[in-house]
Amino acid sequence: MEYLVIDSGGTFIKYAVMNENADILEKGKVKTPDHSKHTLEDYLEILYSIFQQYGRNVKGIAMSSPGIIDSDTGYCYSGGSLTYVSGQNMAELLKARCKVPVTIENDGKCVALAEMWKGSLKDVKNGIALVLGTAVGGGLIINGSLYKGRHFSAGEFSYMAVEEKRIDQEEGYWGSTNGADALAKYTSIETGIPQKELDGIKIFEMAGKGDERVLKALNVYTKKLAVQIYNLQALLDVEAVTIGGGISRQPLLLEYVKKNIRDLCENHPYRKLSPFIPMPVVTTCYFFDDSNLVGALYHFLNSKGLL
Repeated sequence: MEYLVIDSGGTFIKYAVMNENADILEKGKVKTPDHSKHTLEDYLEILYSIFQQYGRNVKGIAMSSPGIIDSDTGYCYSGGSLTYVSGQNMAELLKARCKVPVTIENDGKCVALAEMWKGSLKDVKNGIALVLGTAVGGGLIINGSLYKGRHFSAGEFSYMAVEEKRIDQEEGYWGSTNGADALAKYTSIETGIPQKELDGIKIFEMAGKGDERVLKALNVYTKKLAVQIYNLQALLDVEAVTIGGGISRQPLLLEYVKKNIRDLCENHPYRKLSPFIPMPVVTTCYFFDDSNLVGALYHFLNSKGLL
């Protein structure tokens, strides 16, 4: 059987026709309606137009979306950058238009589900998926299942405070210190290149050529990331942490993360007193940019008793 899987992001709505084995049979993307110019109705029309291309052949719609989502009912308490979905039951709204079963799950949690199902967290009882995107999202696998939390907000790592003295500023939270803009910001500081002229591709091209200024910025970025990974390891004692998001494809990122985790573990005074806290095992997501799609499909199949 085939399913329409939709990954709604702040910039693009990615979609794919997939079978029950998570094979992608066809895929595409369209621009996400700007929340400052468009409405919920505009957004629904785009989703419906995607469905119309494949509706005769698919048995349901599986969605991944930002925000705090009750994935059991499809209700979106918040929509992240998709502000027009806040306070809406997106599963019911889309089901009413398309006349097929619809499920929706938070995008970071979809990454965790994908990696647990067929990726780098497969056969891992306790693990963490981190997604380095506009901010820092992710999901927790505890005792072999996705942990959602009392209010469906477990894994919203962006909200974690990292600097007490900046608790009233964006820079005091993990979403700002390790979101996509942060690496560009640190690189801009070191190189003098305006931040708006930098993106992940250009930054890693320069780093790959051995630009010491960019490598210094990458070290600053990954050192902050390593500290929070270490904190999560001390708190949850997981078997593995997997990193996703666009820049996770760059081997140099993982190399620097591992180096900074190793340095932290070797020099942490408390860890020397209690060496039983293990060094975090860090990998990259198996599915990379397709993790959201695969995880959304898993949630659909699992919730319908098809797995």
